[in-house]
Amino acid sequence: MQRRTLWPVWTAAIVLVSLGLAGLSLARPTPPQAEQTPSSGTVAKAVGVIKAISGNTITLATDANPAVSVQIQDSTRIVRIAPGEKDLTNAVPMQLPDLQIGDRILVRGKPSDDGKSVIASSLLVMKATDIAAKQERDREDWQKRGVGGLVNAVDLSSGTITLSTGAGGDKKTAVHVSQDTIVRRYLPDSIKFDDAKPGTLGEIKSGDQLRARGTRSADGSELAAEEIVSGTFRNIAGTVVSTDSGNGTISVLDLATRKPVTLKINADSQLHALPPMVAQRIAMRLKGEPPKSVSGAPGASGSPSAVEKPGETFGHGTGEGSHPHGAQDFQQMLARMPAVNLADLQKGEAVMIVSTVGTASTQPTTITLLTGVEPILSASPDSSKAAMLLSPWNLGGAGGDAANGTTP
Repeated sequence: MQRRTLWPVWTAAIVLVSLGLAGLSLARPTPPQAEQTPSSGTVAKAVGVIKAISGNTITLATDANPAVSVQIQDSTRIVRIAPGEKDLTNAVPMQLPDLQIGDRILVRGKPSDDGKSVIASSLLVMKATDIAAKQERDREDWQKRGVGGLVNAVDLSSGTITLSTGAGGDKKTAVHVSQDTIVRRYLPDSIKFDDAKPGTLGEIKSGDQLRARGTRSADGSELAAEEIVSGTFRNIAGTVVSTDSGNGTISVLDLATRKPVTLKINADSQLHALPPMVAQRIAMRLKGEPPKSVSGAPGASGSPSAVEKPGETFGHGTGEGSHPHGAQDFQQMLARMPAVNLADLQKGEAVMIVSTVGTASTQPTTITLLTGVEPILSASPDSSKAAMLLSPWNLGGAGGDAANGTTP
């Protein structure tokens, strides 16, 4: 059940920051919106990031793209709140010189006729430094107390989700959902975590990706969830048929269906080359062979720790990215793997992809694409199982959105 709060727009942003997953904006605010109040007439509200400050004028960049000019007056009330606060009880007064570029603000005031400026009566401020600090704390909390994987079964009567975790989905975790659990759901045509909407247990189905955090049982086989986020995503293991850099698309022959599928590639899509040592390690795990440590193995740069930090292991453990119980979050390691461009992909090259499912009117959008996966596909005749390797890590890590302040 979604909690109700005094400041719904900001609370949504705070919740998204806490989930710490994929260049995120804190929320998806709209341009200034006018509302009528009996006592004060028309009031404009706008939420966004401070782009520039000149004298008493703030240029506010909203996530919907339009820039709004905010005029500060002597009577404007400016208060600072910390991420995570649900009301203004602990708000601290601020002055205009305390504001900095990159801070997020919610402004209320009198709108201009063209809607491009606001004479501010109040500013609610979240400092960029406070947001970054909370992001880091919450990211660590999701790693330490989180679990991610594919939904195996959902029992609505008991509020229990059976989750397949581990590098090959070979472990099971029972995630228990209560009426206080915050439940969020990805949209079918979006790869942004900040687009996730409040959801219900009944929307979650077998095969979905899910990330949860909460209190674990002593043996780690159960988790009482405080928050969960889920979505239906497509896992593809296949070979490149063609690419179109101009239109930002790639056509791949899905080895599971033996049919081609065309996917969009956009600025949020992550395209990386899997280093040979890591690919071999995953292949060994799929074959059931004891994995060898690749800590300190040379990566693309030829230097140690290009893939893993000292003391970290990959593909071994529960897959939720926590220490000492599981592997480091794959998305963190993914950020250190060599990036590739759409134009670099060659016909016949093996790839593993996680994408949205798309809609009747939109193509699926690539979330993560990995090359260098030939050893993995050779090790697993079941290409769907090989593709599933990406699933627990994709939702479980800090991807592009989380890096900027919003995904789980």
